[in-house]
Amino acid sequence: MGLLDGYTRAERGVVGFVVLLMLLLTYGLVTGGLGPTYFLYLIGLVGMYVLLSFGLNAQWGYTGLINFSVAAFFGIGAYGTALLSADSSPIAGDMLPVVGLFVGLLVAAIVAVVIGIPTLRLRTDYLAIASLGLAEVIRILVQNQRDYTNGSAGLRGIPGFFEGWPVLETFPQAMPTLIVERLVVTIPFVAEFGLFGFRLGPGFWQGLLNVSLVLVFVGVTYAMLRRVHRSPWGRVLRTIRADEDLAEALGKNTYAFKMQSFVLGSVIMALAGVFYAHLNLYVSPGDFEPINTFYVWIAVILGGSGSNRGAMFGGFVVIAIREGTRFLGDLLPAAFPTLGVPFTDLVVSFPALVENTYATVVSNFASTRLLAVGLIIILVMRFRPEGVLPPQRELIWPAATEGSDPGSEPGARAVSTDGSGANRGGETNE
Repeated sequence: MGLLDGYTRAERGVVGFVVLLMLLLTYGLVTGGLGPTYFLYLIGLVGMYVLLSFGLNAQWGYTGLINFSVAAFFGIGAYGTALLSADSSPIAGDMLPVVGLFVGLLVAAIVAVVIGIPTLRLRTDYLAIASLGLAEVIRILVQNQRDYTNGSAGLRGIPGFFEGWPVLETFPQAMPTLIVERLVVTIPFVAEFGLFGFRLGPGFWQGLLNVSLVLVFVGVTYAMLRRVHRSPWGRVLRTIRADEDLAEALGKNTYAFKMQSFVLGSVIMALAGVFYAHLNLYVSPGDFEPINTFYVWIAVILGGSGSNRGAMFGGFVVIAIREGTRFLGDLLPAAFPTLGVPFTDLVVSFPALVENTYATVVSNFASTRLLAVGLIIILVMRFRPEGVLPPQRELIWPAATEGSDPGSEPGARAVSTDGSGANRGGETNE
């Protein structure tokens, strides 16, 4: 029995991708190319995008609501806590971050209800347009209402989330500073390279607290969404997404269910914004940029709409692309690699065009991340239109898969021992 027995081919591929990426990160840590504090910061960013993907998945993946205002609710959560806790806040400030957490989530819920009342009765395409307009309206309001938001200057002086907490507030300063000496490893006649060589100070311990916080947020949100996804409430949402007229014919108040889904997803997005504010210690109107919304959409589509596991995987991939492209250009050779072969022999047609294109891409690699994301989306839509990790397996109660082929595709029916093929309580497909 192997470790991956019971996993589908797609799940094995995801596990392999994650393991490979973790090995690369570990290599960066060991060789000193990646600082431990920055490593924790990356994990925090992944957790934040996972929360945003969870929120959109609760709206689009569960109910079929097209919401292009992800960045708006993210910004509401960030500004909600920053305006109460930052020392540069023009309206309040110096309050406990946990107060800002509840206020940010409450404001997001109220705004979601206010926006949902007129828009959730619209057709899907009109809802998309309305939500896109909402995001821009909120961004422009924050940018121009300087008396209340500091305008384009943003808010600085935001404390860490555990400011004012017993023990945890002083945890980073109370922990000892650890210095890991740099080791020089020499392989005779081959190479000489260094290992380790970093210092674990208050910044590292603060990062460790932040990672613990986001892991708690992600874990609680995932458990809640997984539970509600299988509940009667979740089944109604999936029915609305599949056929709203059928849900109404069954006596369901589809408008009320869509409102609940919209508010739930918006609050989760605001939760990601609260975490971001206390991670970055600075927020600005740039956090409302539409590109943030499209990154989250990409994460959900890539992972598989309606799948919480897919939302986690999508958030992981988005951060891998976003942060990986910052440094990949430095690792590639500046000129087209020819390995000693004349360039014109390698590229017969348009050699200058290929060479110039390669040089442009390498020198501006960070700017080509959208190109990389676009290519991934095209490949996924071509070969996995349902996403990498579709939600069918998540809808099956564990007891329903007992006795079935462990390597079967997600959604396979659990066959009873008498061969009747009856489903034993679990759902199969949407």
